[in-house]
Amino acid sequence: MSLNQRLRSTGASVSSSSYTTDTSQSYETASTGGGELDNISDLDSIPDTESGLSNHATETKSLSTERDGNPSLASTSTSSTTSRRETQPVALETYHASSMKSERNPSIVSFGSEEYADVAKTETHASASKKLSRMLTNSGDLEEQARIAEEKGIPVPPMGGNRPYPPMLPDSEAYTVSFDGKGDPLHPYNWPLRAKVAQCAIIASDTLCIAFGSAVFAEAIPSLSSIYHIADVVATLGVTLYVFGFATGPIIWAPLSELYGRRPVLLMSSFLFTVFNFAVACSDRLEAILICRFFAGCLGAAPMVVVPASFADMFDNKTRGKAIVVFSMAVVIGPMMAPFIGAFIDVNPHLGWRWIEFITGILAAVACIFVVIFERETHHPIILIDRAREIRRRTGIWGVHASHEEFSLTMKEIAEKNLTRPLRMLFTEPILFSITLYNSFIYGMMYLFLTAYPIVFQNGYHMPPGTAELPYIALIIGQLTGGLFCLNYEKVYNKKLDMNDGRIIPENRLPPMLWGAVAFPIGVLWFCWTGNYPDKIHWIVPTISGIFTGFGAMVIFIPSMNYIVDSYLVFSASAMAANTFLRSSFGGAFPLFAEFMFLNMGTNWAGLLLGLFAIFLVIFPILFMKYGKQIRNKSKFAIHED
Repeated sequence: MSLNQRLRSTGASVSSSSYTTDTSQSYETASTGGGELDNISDLDSIPDTESGLSNHATETKSLSTERDGNPSLASTSTSSTTSRRETQPVALETYHASSMKSERNPSIVSFGSEEYADVAKTETHASASKKLSRMLTNSGDLEEQARIAEEKGIPVPPMGGNRPYPPMLPDSEAYTVSFDGKGDPLHPYNWPLRAKVAQCAIIASDTLCIAFGSAVFAEAIPSLSSIYHIADVVATLGVTLYVFGFATGPIIWAPLSELYGRRPVLLMSSFLFTVFNFAVACSDRLEAILICRFFAGCLGAAPMVVVPASFADMFDNKTRGKAIVVFSMAVVIGPMMAPFIGAFIDVNPHLGWRWIEFITGILAAVACIFVVIFERETHHPIILIDRAREIRRRTGIWGVHASHEEFSLTMKEIAEKNLTRPLRMLFTEPILFSITLYNSFIYGMMYLFLTAYPIVFQNGYHMPPGTAELPYIALIIGQLTGGLFCLNYEKVYNKKLDMNDGRIIPENRLPPMLWGAVAFPIGVLWFCWTGNYPDKIHWIVPTISGIFTGFGAMVIFIPSMNYIVDSYLVFSASAMAANTFLRSSFGGAFPLFAEFMFLNMGTNWAGLLLGLFAIFLVIFPILFMKYGKQIRNKSKFAIHED
C-alpha cells in the first residue's frame, strides 16, 4: 500500500473524492521529480519557484472563494482540475522509455548511471535539486521512504484529536524553493570575491591549525620520555594516534557535512579540537595524554575533508584550483612549521612541553571564534533549506520546503547508507585508490622527516634543540615555491578548459605532478646521502635538499587534490574523506618505524629505499593521464564523459 493509499484509508481527504484524486496525481508527479532532465534545454520548461508560488496562491484563493460562495462549485472545480492533471505523464516507466531515446547533450555531466546537469545549473530548479539531495542522502523520495517504513511495520504517527490527515500539496513543485536563476546572489558561486576570500581565509586558517597540531607534539617527545620514563617510540604515539585520528574522523564528518551542511560540522569539529588540546595540556597521566591526542585528531579532522568540499561549493571550474592550492598549502606547510616553533617552546624553562598544547589550544580557540562569527554556510541544499524556512516564517505558507528536507534519515540510516560511502569509494574506485596511495606515501614521508631531521642535524651535526629544527624552513620554502608553481599552472589549465567549452577534464590537472615526481626523489636522495656524512659535508648541503623535497611534495599533493575534487565533484567530501583516511594512516605509521629504519639501515640506504619507492609510484599519474577517462566512465561515483 502506497503512502497515498494509506492517507486515503485513514481519512486524509476533503469534501470530495475527486480532490483526493487530484492531490494523489499531483503527488505521483512530484515523486518522480517531474520527470528526470533528459536535455539541458528542459531546464527552461521548469516553472520559476516564486511565480509558481504566486500563481498557486492566486488559484487557491479563487477556488476557496468560489466554494465559500457556492458549495456546488466545489466538485466541479476539483473535477476539472483532476481531469487536467490526469493528462500529465506521471509513470516513471514513461520517463525511462523517453529518456533512452533522447540524445546526450554535451552540457550534461554524468555521475554513475544517472544524468545530472552541472551543479550550478541543476540547483536553480526544484526537480534537479531533488536529484542532488537523493544522491547525497543515498535514499529515495517520500514515496519510497514511506514504502520502506511500511515494510518495516513503522506506523504513520496520528495527527492527534482523532483528526484526519490533511490532503497532499496540490503541486509539490510549486512549493519547492530553488535558486533564482544563475545570478542568484544567495548562490555561493555569485558571492562577491571579497566574501569568498574571507571564507577561504577563515577555513584555511582552521585547517592550518589542525595540521600544525599534528606535528608540534613531536617536540615534546624527549620531555615526555624523561618525565614518564618511557622509550621515545612510545612517546611518538602522541603523534601517531593524532594522525590516526585524522584517518577515522573524516569518515564521520564528510557524510554529515553533505547531509547537514559545512558550517555546523566545521564549528563542532573546531570546538572539540580546542577542548581536547586543553585536555592534553592539563592531563597528568600518560594514558590520558595519548587518548586525548587521538580524539583531538579524530574530532578535529573535519577541515581536512569539509574545506575542499566548501571550496567546490563556492568556486567554479576556473577558480576552484586556486582555492585548492590554498588548502593544500595549509595541510602540508602546517606540519613543517610546527617543529621549530614547538622546539623553542619546549626548551624555554618558563614554558615547557605543556605550553606546546596550551598554545595550540589557544590558536584553535581563536580559529573557532572566527568560524562562529564569520563562517557562512556554503552547501547549496542547506542554503535552500534556510531560504524555505525564512519563506515559511514570513508568509505562513507552511508547505514551502527545500528538496533536501524531503530526505530525512535516522542515525541508523545515516550509518548504514552514508558513513560507509568513503570506504566503499576508496576500495571500489581505481582512480581514487591509486592517486590516494601515491599522495599517501608522500604525506607519510613528510611525517617521517619529523624523525629523520633530528637524527641528521642533532645526532650527526650536534645542533642543539631548536636550532636543529631550523632546516625545516628549507622544506617550507620548497612548499611555497611548489604552491606558486601550481598557481601559475592554473593559467594553462584554464586555457584547456576554454578549449573544451568549460567542461571539466580532470586529467588536465595532472601534468604538474610529473615535475613533483622528479623533484621529490631527488630531494630525498640528496638529503639522506649528504646527511649521512656530517664529518665531511657541511650542514647547509642536506638543508638545501629540503627545497627540492618540499617543492616535489607540494606539486604532487595539489594536483592530486584537484584531480579528486574534479573527478568526484558532487561526492567531493566523501572522496576527500577516503583520501584522508589512507593518507593519515600512512602519516601515522611512518614515524613509528622511521627511527629504527634510519639508525639500523643508515641514513643513506634508508633514503635509497624510500627514493626508489617514490620513483616507482610515478607510474600512477602517467597511467591516469593516458587512461583516466576510460576508467572514470566505468565508475559509479566519478563524472563521466562521452
